Amino acid sequence: MASYPIRRYTPEEYLEGERAAEFRSEYFGGEIVAMAGNSLEHITIVSNIILELGTRFRGTPCRALATEMRVQIQETGAYVYPDVVVLCRPPQLSGSRFDVLLNPEVIIEVLSPSTEAHDRGLKWAHYRRLGSLQEYILVSQDQALIERYVREETGDWLLKEYIGLESTLAIDSASAAIPLAAIYDRVEFPATV
Repeated sequence: MASYPIRRYTPEEYLEGERAAEFRSEYFGGEIVAMAGNSLEHITIVSNIILELGTRFRGTPCRALATEMRVQIQETGAYVYPDVVVLCRPPQLSGSRFDVLLNPEVIIEVLSPSTEAHDRGLKWAHYRRLGSLQEYILVSQDQALIERYVREETGDWLLKEYIGLESTLAIDSASAAIPLAAIYDRVEFPATV
């Protein structure tokens, strides 16, 4: 059986193609990975988070950016699109188009069946190399469950779980808190067997 070599792209080739592309893709080690479409629940959760954070950030230096903000992890060379990025400092942008963010402080990913392993594995390994990143938040879409990883002064990551609609997610680096009931507003969970 013949095997064909995988085409490797430079970061410049990726960015040139991505800026002209109709659909988004991410870049890891020379490979371009197409992004899957999102479900209604996924989009609703992201929208709810952006709405809640936007309201809380009014009058502060913080801002929440959704889905379209490309992030570069300079240490690994990866380019990714987190579901939500939080910034409380001035943005550091790369390139002549200023469309690549270098310094996210909080990254939020809404887990999908098709992306959960990637978000917990390869993407998380890359995110940990971001010196600016203080919190990594994983939001389940099939139950009221959020996992929040916080960078400690030692560089280690501490996990805190938020379970149930009566819980409130704390985002300490942005001085924000959001009830899970607001994050999951209008989200239909699958029936349990």
